[in-house]
Amino acid sequence: MNNIGGNHYDKYNTSNPVARYLMNGFLGAFEELVTISQATTCYEVGCGEGELSLRLASKGLTVRGSDLEVDTVQEANANALARGFEEAPFECASLYDLKPADISADLLICCEVLEHVEDPQAALDVLSGLGAPQVLVSVPREPIWRALNMARGKYLGDLGNTPGHIQHWGTSSFVALLETRFKVQELRKPLPWTMALCTPLDD
Repeated sequence: MNNIGGNHYDKYNTSNPVARYLMNGFLGAFEELVTISQATTCYEVGCGEGELSLRLASKGLTVRGSDLEVDTVQEANANALARGFEEAPFECASLYDLKPADISADLLICCEVLEHVEDPQAALDVLSGLGAPQVLVSVPREPIWRALNMARGKYLGDLGNTPGHIQHWGTSSFVALLETRFKVQELRKPLPWTMALCTPLDD
């Protein structure tokens, strides 16, 4: 079983003023939840080009991560080395192949990943069993996500659905899914996302 590679549009460095405003909201909520977690070490599942992890590294956190796509991991490691890392912190791995020994972090991050996987329940089973005391997850908030895409004239033939998004949740349905494996400690809704800081439930 493999997780599906994401859509790697560079939303973190967009020059579009509306997209920039929305991303600032996302990043503000993300950094707030990381601060609440009091983590000093993080592992990011689905790290993409490493933007979130490297943002945390710039604030003094120790970061590592993985992504499914080889080219993406190579770019993430190039970005890390360009920013002063002595060793490449990212590896190529499927979410489903990760083991607790691979993680060893205070905080597990899985942002903008679950909407791409065929079996999100199986993905949550893996995430909850990796031994991290806290997990930070985010997904697009539907149907707002698709409505905003259509408002900007994107993906009209697919009713605003971003390519690669095969799962769709509103906040309530996503929280209900999370609560099968986690206790949600903090919830944020930066437009148009749902973001949660969670602790795994005891088996």
